[in-house]
Amino acid sequence: MRWTGLASTAVFLLSIAPSGLSPAAPTALDLRAGLLVTIAEVSHERATMWVRGDSREPVIARYRPDGDAADTVAAIRLDPAADLTGRAVMTGLAPATRYVYEAEHGPDRIAGAFRTAPAPGADAPARILWSGDLGGANHCRDIEDGYTIFEAMAKRRADLFLFLGDTIYADQTCGVRQHAPGANFIATTLDQYHAKHRYNRGDTAVQRFARTTPIFAMWDDHEVRNNFVGPFDPLMPVGRQAFLDYWPIAGPPDEPTRLYRRVRWGRHAELFMLDTRQYRTPNATPDGPMKSMLGDVQRTWLLDGLRASDATWKFIVSSVPFGMFTGGTYSDSWSGANALGFQRFRNGFVHERDTILATIRDSGIRNVVVLSGDVHHAELIRHAPAPDFAFHEFVAGPLAARQGFKRFLDRSLNSRSLGALGWAKNFGEVVVDGDRLVVRIVDNAGATRASVRLPAADRTVVRAVPSDPGDTR
Repeated sequence: MRWTGLASTAVFLLSIAPSGLSPAAPTALDLRAGLLVTIAEVSHERATMWVRGDSREPVIARYRPDGDAADTVAAIRLDPAADLTGRAVMTGLAPATRYVYEAEHGPDRIAGAFRTAPAPGADAPARILWSGDLGGANHCRDIEDGYTIFEAMAKRRADLFLFLGDTIYADQTCGVRQHAPGANFIATTLDQYHAKHRYNRGDTAVQRFARTTPIFAMWDDHEVRNNFVGPFDPLMPVGRQAFLDYWPIAGPPDEPTRLYRRVRWGRHAELFMLDTRQYRTPNATPDGPMKSMLGDVQRTWLLDGLRASDATWKFIVSSVPFGMFTGGTYSDSWSGANALGFQRFRNGFVHERDTILATIRDSGIRNVVVLSGDVHHAELIRHAPAPDFAFHEFVAGPLAARQGFKRFLDRSLNSRSLGALGWAKNFGEVVVDGDRLVVRIVDNAGATRASVRLPAADRTVVRAVPSDPGDTR
């Protein structure tokens, strides 16, 4: 086994505004957060440990397969140009194996564990959590309890968590409710974007979860500002840099800032994580063949990957939903529908969405499911855009942000709700194997509020069967 050390880049926070002061008049804050650790980007043969410390002293990390006596030891360099963050990649790991680790930095010592993915051909189930929207206005860290939903998530003992955008709210203050200080400002500089990420990552419940459950993060708009369009927003590069400093995503050498990627978890789950921000055409552009949310390269990557995948279940992971109104004069999501579900003239990214769906249908790709977020309520949906073609979309969130209400679905997709949850913090859970998929929407208290079971299909059309909410297999 080898441990390869890597370091991210960013800078120290100079000043931010504490609660009660104007966001335009920040004052200096203590940068001490203690040692922060996150396990991320885990596969069947590698994993990444991300760390953040309070000084330039390296973090000493030790890890081993659970039950082994010998540790592998590494010194993880912390980069002051990256808000004292660093990461190391563990390679040569064994599949489907529990690893234990310790990280030491000055007086701080943290112990944790994680499990690697099964080999791509292994007949093993996968338990996947997903959600988004953390720390919006009036929903920053509770001054006493923090982000308690991560306690409910930890109890699910999932294989991985898909953090589906709005991992911070860079463009919002914390509002008037009592909250832990440190994020009551609007970020416009790299220092301030770092501070927003550090604030959310430093929450006690988040840390407990992140030390044991592998996380795969993707951005949405609030990592920069509301509804931003990547190529045209001057704040996009700085927001992206802070995101990459705090989430150890390694793009290819020729495109180090690429965020879209594929995750394989055994024989039965392959996830295609989409970047819906960095390459998009402006929302106000009339819809048609020249309008794109993904860009030509990413769209081709997705369609080729879906055709080639031999996984039982293929998940399209999109920060914005396929099938519902998300507000605004010009749609920020795939759907071009209005608040009542009726299609607006040349709005949204419908042409590209329908091109993707037509490829899935015409290629006979089975068991495709969309996981999405963004709308601040949860819903389990069956879309049937053609008599011989249907697919399912499962929406979850928020983790801690404004809670929303159930919306009208996009009528152009002939959609039907199979269960929904509004006005509640929530996350989704999907459990898959070679025979079936079970999806649940779980609230802040850990209660299942909606649930559906789908059989694995020999064709694209599947029948939804309500499942027992108490079934946790």
